[in-house]
Amino acid sequence: MTGQGRIAAVLGPTNTGKTHYAIERMLSYRTGVIGLPLRLLAREVYDRIVKARGPSVVALVTGEERIVPPRTQYWVCTVEAMPEGMGADFVAVDEIQLCADPERGHVFTDRLLRSRGLHETLFLGSDTMRPTIRALVPEAQFIQRERMSTLSYSGSRKISRMPPRSAIVGFSIENVYAMAELIRRQKGGAAVVMGALSPRTRNAQVALYQNGDVDYLVATDAIGMGLNLDIDHVAFSSTTKFDGRRMRPLAPNELAQIAGRAGRGMRDGSFGVTGEAPQLDDEVARAIMDHRFTPIQRLNWRNAGLRFGSIDALIGSLEEGPDIPMLMRAREADDLGALKTLAQGAEVRARASDAPSVRLLWDVCRIPDFRGISHAEHTGLLEGIFGYLHERGQVPSDWLARQVKRIDRVDGDIDALSKRLAFIRTWTYVAQRSGWVVDENHWRDETRAVEDRLSDALHARLTEKFVDRRTSVLMRRLKQKEALLAEVNDKGEVIVEGEFVGRLEGFRFRADKGAEGAEAKTLKAASVQALAPQFHLRADRFYNAPDTEIDFTEQGGLMWGESAVGKLVAGADPMRPQVEVFVDEEAGPEVLQKVQRRLQHFIDRKIAALFEPLIALQKDEALTGLARGFAFRMVEALGVIPRAEVADEVKALDQQMRGSLRKHGIRFGQFTVFMPLLLKPAPTRLRLVLWSLSQGLDEFPEAPPPGLVTVPAAEGAPKGYYTMAGYRAAGARAIRIDMLERLADMLRAEDSRGGFEAKPDMLSITGMTLEQFADLMQGLGYKAEKGERPKVKAAQEPRPEEQPHEVPGDAPSETPTETSQENPVEQPAETPAEPEPPVEVPEPPQGTTDLAGEETAAGAQEADGEEASAEEAAAKEAETEVFYTFTWAPRGRRQNDGPARGKGRKPQGAGAKGQQDKPRGKGGKDKPRREQQGARQFEARPPKKEKPIDPDNPFAAALMGLKEKD
Repeated sequence: MTGQGRIAAVLGPTNTGKTHYAIERMLSYRTGVIGLPLRLLAREVYDRIVKARGPSVVALVTGEERIVPPRTQYWVCTVEAMPEGMGADFVAVDEIQLCADPERGHVFTDRLLRSRGLHETLFLGSDTMRPTIRALVPEAQFIQRERMSTLSYSGSRKISRMPPRSAIVGFSIENVYAMAELIRRQKGGAAVVMGALSPRTRNAQVALYQNGDVDYLVATDAIGMGLNLDIDHVAFSSTTKFDGRRMRPLAPNELAQIAGRAGRGMRDGSFGVTGEAPQLDDEVARAIMDHRFTPIQRLNWRNAGLRFGSIDALIGSLEEGPDIPMLMRAREADDLGALKTLAQGAEVRARASDAPSVRLLWDVCRIPDFRGISHAEHTGLLEGIFGYLHERGQVPSDWLARQVKRIDRVDGDIDALSKRLAFIRTWTYVAQRSGWVVDENHWRDETRAVEDRLSDALHARLTEKFVDRRTSVLMRRLKQKEALLAEVNDKGEVIVEGEFVGRLEGFRFRADKGAEGAEAKTLKAASVQALAPQFHLRADRFYNAPDTEIDFTEQGGLMWGESAVGKLVAGADPMRPQVEVFVDEEAGPEVLQKVQRRLQHFIDRKIAALFEPLIALQKDEALTGLARGFAFRMVEALGVIPRAEVADEVKALDQQMRGSLRKHGIRFGQFTVFMPLLLKPAPTRLRLVLWSLSQGLDEFPEAPPPGLVTVPAAEGAPKGYYTMAGYRAAGARAIRIDMLERLADMLRAEDSRGGFEAKPDMLSITGMTLEQFADLMQGLGYKAEKGERPKVKAAQEPRPEEQPHEVPGDAPSETPTETSQENPVEQPAETPAEPEPPVEVPEPPQGTTDLAGEETAAGAQEADGEEASAEEAAAKEAETEVFYTFTWAPRGRRQNDGPARGKGRKPQGAGAKGQQDKPRGKGGKDKPRREQQGARQFEARPPKKEKPIDPDNPFAAALMGLKEKD
């Protein structure tokens, strides 16, 4: 553009209103063009002018966007897209100091030298451009603009201590994302602004910041190019950047361009660095605050007078140097690099054989490498587009549709959407070029729609990842010091001002697990303020709740529904535990006391209900003397006590005392003294909790599953656990004490000195196999001697399930089922008469075969011998059975583990003197002991009639036998 109008350079620091001044000047003319450094800034200025004059007279032209109404008067463009030869009344170029930029500087220098308005031309930028403009455009006037507010340096601060309305600047996408994530955790969220974002995404992100949804902005140096934001503080996370070729430190004037975004209008601003960046030198900081920088001495330049006669001529014209010393040839740009690469191809050279073809090739090479994949990928795409344009005059619609369709997807993360946005910008640029596509309006609208969809999706992902709306809303309401509205739904979810903040579990608030740092503190503060009335309402409801809504766990916890509201702690008496409640301090002492009283009432009533027989025993004033003392021992032991521990006390009780104790349900068993009613699952579960509390256990053992006669004996169980659980450990398993007493009743009738075998009833009530029963008996103090004998036919002896199960004696009024889930009684128990399945013997070989295929005699004989031996072994196995002979054989000192014997005489077992085990061999010595003894049996004599016999005394039978011998 050329003209004779006024030329002025409006220079000064940021926040001087230069862009606003240029817009006012342009609107004072009938036509005008303004070139801006960024697509984002161009969109912002376009929106401002449309608001002032309407969309019908304002055009927006960038590399990827072209909105040109028929009656366009004002053109808002990026500097690269400024139209030439229009003869507009007004022309302005913003950020003219970018003439020194190594990447794009030659474009700004060309506009400085050649773009003119018919009536007025303005160059807007830094005061560092004053000497070069004076030298290159001597007719230019200078208008100095002063900053409207003060800019000060505040030093270094951690990101967690950044003040609100701050912008943290990074120089890589990775750095920007990392800082945004940190701010989300610390401050509730941040908006993200980068030059690579589409205008739609950038505007949506800026709106989050401008509207106050977030107080922090994380951006690249794109914010330094005229974006007008309400920023109070700018912090640099780094003072170096990659300029496309190398990492280099930012010059003071570059830092000032970005730092100057702090403060707007008459509001002062500040700048500094984060903890990751080094402190600025005092001289640099002072230069930024005083706006004093080294003047720009040389500008980047590239020849604008291009020659299109041939590819070589075009390359030569692009590589020409300037004639003016103040200008320097720009380094090779991407478009020139692409041209050189394509010129090496024979097909491209053949196509670009005339001036129009060379000009077309150059236009294609100027398509920016938005994708940034690789130089080879980019030039390959350019070659394809040039081929279509040269051969057909246009890009095929079906081919373009396939390219766009692959990109038109809104799934994926931030990186995936960012890449698709970069890809669609290529096709948007192609669609904007006049004549390159069949239906320009269709493809411009289509590519624009895809970009908008991707932009909206990217904005949503950015917001989802880097903005916690919940924390932002709550922080804003807390700052306003307004009463927060909270509600708690039936699931315990706490909703404050429409945002989920956590859960109310009983009387403790649990903030959302995803909240961390300052976010968690914000949720806590907002929730405490909002939940105060909820705590009181919930406490009233809990106090009036029935006991059926409250329960205790096997670890001593106290539950209200699914919420933990307290736990049991040991008291002075095992039957009187105390309660520790789980109530937030913010709920207040009134709520705490109400919850504590309700839980104490619950556990007291639960103990009174489940331990009613024990409490009645404790309160029975009729019990005196030794009976009262024994009752105290039973209460202290929670209703179950091994007989060995109270052997002397039991012996001291007379029949009257025992009768008074039996009235309370006490059973004097051979192994255990217990109250059958307290063996039910519910009392057992509570007894284990109370016992664990009194023992001070860190982890409470759980009760065995109800209904099992025996359970595996676990190693490392606390001492006394099985007694409290209602079991007695014997060998590898533990047996329920009421079933053990029934077994003891059966064992009284057996000859424990001479030896006896297990009866089907014994196996039936325990639900064990013969081998398991043998292990149990050894655990009870018996010796189990294994043997084999010819098997008796099953018909000659009744099966165990045909034997009667009921054994007379004191049985619990209500005990768990006698069927063990692990050892079911319903299955036939293994008995000596049970036949074993025959062993399947593989068919023996038929002998060896010589080379002629005939069996040898020796091989046949050997095979016959093996077959006979195997048959004999199978026959022998089918005709024998395993049995055990049990004799009383205590090992060392035992605490009443086995049957009690008469006073003054030890039981004689198989290992006693005169009864040593002898090797069984031929001559009938391998027969069972009972078969060798013939009819001789060792049986206890009947008791003397003149002395009453206590049926519960396990010593009676043995004592009577001793007296008869004497």
